[in-house]
Amino acid sequence: MGSLRIDVHAHLWTAQYLDRLERLGKTDTATQRGIGADVTGADLEHRFALMERAGIDLQVLSVAPQCPHVEKESEAADLARAANDSYAEVVGRHPDRFLAFAAVPLPHVDAALEETARALDRLGAVGVGVTTTVLGRTLADPLLWPLYEELDRRGAVLYVHPSGEGAASPLITRHGMTWMVGAPVEDTVAMMHLVLAGIPARYPRMRVLASHLGGALPLLPRRLDDHLAFESPDTPELPSVALGRLWYDTVSHVHPPALAAAAATFGADRLVLGTDYPYEDGERFVQAVEYVGRSGLAPREAAEILDGNAARLLNLTGPESGAGSP
Repeated sequence: MGSLRIDVHAHLWTAQYLDRLERLGKTDTATQRGIGADVTGADLEHRFALMERAGIDLQVLSVAPQCPHVEKESEAADLARAANDSYAEVVGRHPDRFLAFAAVPLPHVDAALEETARALDRLGAVGVGVTTTVLGRTLADPLLWPLYEELDRRGAVLYVHPSGEGAASPLITRHGMTWMVGAPVEDTVAMMHLVLAGIPARYPRMRVLASHLGGALPLLPRRLDDHLAFESPDTPELPSVALGRLWYDTVSHVHPPALAAAAATFGADRLVLGTDYPYEDGERFVQAVEYVGRSGLAPREAAEILDGNAARLLNLTGPESGAGSP
């Protein structure tokens, strides 16, 4: 397919989906409304104009953090189906603009497996999206392992996005830091839950994609390895090795040192373009793309991040040799 500029971190919520969430008791949907992330003609026209300016060919849509993770299985399953049907409709109308990560009705793993199969086999989804925790459960909870086994069998993507709960810490949520600090903390902790449970090694073909450069992880591998023996001695492999199996999007709010650290730690071949649209809008959206080339990376590395790695991650260029390996 040649070079293909794919934005893997982009949100879209229909008003109907958010209304259904509210009827189920969600009280935080206001932050997703009226920000240009619906399917109205005006919203899509604005989005497409920005994509043109930034040279983006495709966006991969996801409903996170408003995932259909609710207690009642029937409600979660209905909500996931509605989300995926709406994505299939908008992708079908704009196949040259959009792909989608499927929403799944966790923690109900049987229903999630059923919806994963429907979304990937019939609706054309390119992976599954979840939040960093699922109703208080970590992503390392064995309850979720059958989903990982299926994604591993398929060589499919598990996209992980913060849940917006400030890592369940009142020291974050009660001090005005839920998203500015809490989100990257959630990224960091969720990936470490997977690492310490040995998930990357157990399911090496499942392609785990972390948001926001993995939070603090680009700074931590040596510390993690050094602390392992006395703190988590049963971990099946060194964190530095396990983290090298994962993928990371470039959302850093246009901070070149963060991107440079992630490239130096994980390798530029593990980084994929993300914008966090619509939270990065207007000129900030364009800069979220352009900063990759201004971050001191070698031109070849910047080109891979912008125009090559995401197609490999999503398996749009054919099978990847050694998918999931460090």
